[in-house]
Amino acid sequence: MSVFANAHAGSRGRKSLYAGIAGLGAVALVLSGCAADSGNSNGGNSGEDLTLKIGTALPQTGNLAFLGPPENAGVAYAASLINEADLGITIEVVEGDSGDTDNKAYETEIPRLLSEDVSAIVGAASSGVSLQFIDEVVAADTILFSPANTSDAFTMYEDNGLYFRTAPSDVLQGEVLGNLIAEDGHETLGMIVLNDSYGTGLAKYTKEAFEAAGGKVVAEPTYNTGDTSFDAQISEVIAQDPDAIVLITFEEVKTMIPNVVSAFPAENLYFVDGNLANFGDQYPAGTLTGAKGTFPGTNVDTLGDFTTALNEFWVGEGEKELTEFTYGAESYDAVILLALAALKAGSTDGPAIAEALQAVSGGSGDGEKCTTFADCAEIINGGGDADYDGVSGPITFNEVGDPTEATIGTYIFGEDNNYSAY
Repeated sequence: MSVFANAHAGSRGRKSLYAGIAGLGAVALVLSGCAADSGNSNGGNSGEDLTLKIGTALPQTGNLAFLGPPENAGVAYAASLINEADLGITIEVVEGDSGDTDNKAYETEIPRLLSEDVSAIVGAASSGVSLQFIDEVVAADTILFSPANTSDAFTMYEDNGLYFRTAPSDVLQGEVLGNLIAEDGHETLGMIVLNDSYGTGLAKYTKEAFEAAGGKVVAEPTYNTGDTSFDAQISEVIAQDPDAIVLITFEEVKTMIPNVVSAFPAENLYFVDGNLANFGDQYPAGTLTGAKGTFPGTNVDTLGDFTTALNEFWVGEGEKELTEFTYGAESYDAVILLALAALKAGSTDGPAIAEALQAVSGGSGDGEKCTTFADCAEIINGGGDADYDGVSGPITFNEVGDPTEATIGTYIFGEDNNYSAY
């Protein structure tokens, strides 16, 4: 089932995508500067083509590196379609690696991206990582737009109106997950939790929902990014003999799984967006049969046309075939929205784009519905107001850059250790 709720590495293979804009490098800053200085106060494209430079701070390394390919693919695919449409704006992508809070790749990557005069940075995937550099980005009058941050810490963050995300807050995912576990008949729950803003926040809301439904959380040990042994946490949870266990982790789950399933039935395990993956033959067949999980976004089984096109594009760019699609749609939508907002503002100035983002998402309550960049751009270029409904959902930003409409999908693992819609 899917639950609908109103709530709130390297770029060598992508040379062909950027070949068409490589020659624009010498004039990109000039165009951006002119646009920033002479934005169209009436809204809509003033007739002068814009060159919008977007940086990415997505995980090529670190404990969320498995999410890097679909997210980078989503960005690149959106850029290719926008450039192909030739409707008044060209996207130039400058790739970067967010890393994680252990390897700290962002410490050198974010200054590098900002030195390239990007108008926006798409990233990071990890909430904890984004919190390490959000102040640096917004201080440079640059938008930080995450396709995957779900921590509630961002909702009231002092970001000068420059932070946006296409993934909903964990308030919603926690409610769905906690209720799912309770509805499955479990009365006691153990949790192993990543000790960062994402992990502890999602654990909090999962616990609240589960206990509000009559359950009890009996153990919730944490671990830190960079830890390599989790025996103590697993032993603490198993010792409490819970009915169910939820693993609120990132890629560390791969190390945990063998020890957890050797002492606990897989059908009573629950995963989250930070670790839900198609594990396939990484483990013997049947290892995860019956385990379940959640992640924000339109149910992957209903995204067939998009994921097929995304994968075909990515392979066509010389990259490996995608095996995961988590947050690919959200990354795609982030770039489409940035481009539409730049068109509406008639500017590539970060704050000017930010002021238009709520409107092009439909958050202002006005606008003509449209579902592709080309259709929305035609509306804007014609002097109208566009309301983009994305591949990942309606989005509809509120005044603090959070999506107000979202979908949480629920999934179940089969004998092949891969997941499908539940």
